[in-house]
Amino acid sequence: MKRKVYFVSDHTGLTVEAIGKALLSQFPDLDYQTVLVPFVDDLKKVEELARKIALEAPQPVVFSSLVNGELRAALQHSGVRCFDFFETYTAPLEEALGVHSAPRLGKHHGIGDPGSYHNRMHAVHFAVDNDDGTVTRHYGESDLILIGVSRSGKTPSCIYLAMQFGVHAANYPITDDDLQSMRLPPVLTRYQERLFGLTIDPPRLAEIREQRRPRSRYASLRQCEDEVRQCEAMLRRHRIPYLNSTRMSVEEIATRIMMEKELRGRK
Repeated sequence: MKRKVYFVSDHTGLTVEAIGKALLSQFPDLDYQTVLVPFVDDLKKVEELARKIALEAPQPVVFSSLVNGELRAALQHSGVRCFDFFETYTAPLEEALGVHSAPRLGKHHGIGDPGSYHNRMHAVHFAVDNDDGTVTRHYGESDLILIGVSRSGKTPSCIYLAMQFGVHAANYPITDDDLQSMRLPPVLTRYQERLFGLTIDPPRLAEIREQRRPRSRYASLRQCEDEVRQCEAMLRRHRIPYLNSTRMSVEEIATRIMMEKELRGRK
């Protein structure tokens, strides 16, 4: 039977879910099901949740990031098996820093800093407007231009870079014509220092493309092998850094790109 794991927060729950899943990844043999419970912001909601959890077997594990001390205490005293990140780290951190914390709901994923929020939303619009090479006239405003064959992970990486780091990221698909000539498209040559390549294992690329265009030449393994081989050769020829996205999450891809290109973002 799967063990239920609850992520409880008085805001979006994104932080507690990310940390909780990172911890759970250290238990590869554990069969579990996760439940995100955001906006638990009053005692009634805490009590309702505690009653629900108490009826389940085996006993669920609860990860909590409740900022409000009263709500946190109510959840912990309800009998559920709770691991609270604020309770665990706030007091030791206060001691280490020599200052008292000032709990504030939703600070991390809220609008907290309007300037940072605006930068990230502007970056998202930039990524959407400059997706897939459809518009290239704004490349001069970019921090980064991802290139690679179709369906190699360029678009989700650009969106994540925008949302998480405020990076102005465009992306451009390398086509058969580009691969035949082994030359960079003219629109990219003037921005070569901003280019970064994404590649992918051909079997995985064929699997992704098959979902989009079943039984097509575009999705055939041979076509994918040819495109990937030629694209990687082009990237090496023009000394464009690249990485293989096959076994990497979008978070890992984005972080590696940030490090490789020494980008600071606009958060």
